[in-house]
Amino acid sequence: MKPHTKTALLIVGLIFVAGAAAGVYLFNLKAKDMSKVKPDYVITATDLLTAFEGDEAAAAAKYVGKTVEVTGEISTVTPGENSSLNVALKTGSDFSSVICSVPEGPAAGKHEAGQQVTVRGECSGYLMDVLLKNCVILSQ
Repeated sequence: MKPHTKTALLIVGLIFVAGAAAGVYLFNLKAKDMSKVKPDYVITATDLLTAFEGDEAAAAAKYVGKTVEVTGEISTVTPGENSSLNVALKTGSDFSSVICSVPEGPAAGKHEAGQQVTVRGECSGYLMDVLLKNCVILSQ
């Protein structure tokens, strides 16, 4: 074999090994335990929705991808995807709320409409409602 061919095969092999290692790492990566993560922002549900309704681009730049601790009153608790619960917090708007996706388990607990709670999660954006994922309910 020519020296250039050996070098090319070695580089391709190293890229393959690095890709496989990255894939195994990402596959085994666990979600952050939100009960132990320090929040980037502490805000009420009403103020969070108002920020997105006022200037969505600025609010998205500030909150999306950040850990947000939101306080509000539960309006509804519904089943979500993958055995999670969607806890909607009242915002004073008839059409929008803050929806917190809480994974099944001790973090979900038993909650009902009307309870005042503090929820910590990662803000994932705004689509008529402000969405928080990987949430944990801290107090009631």
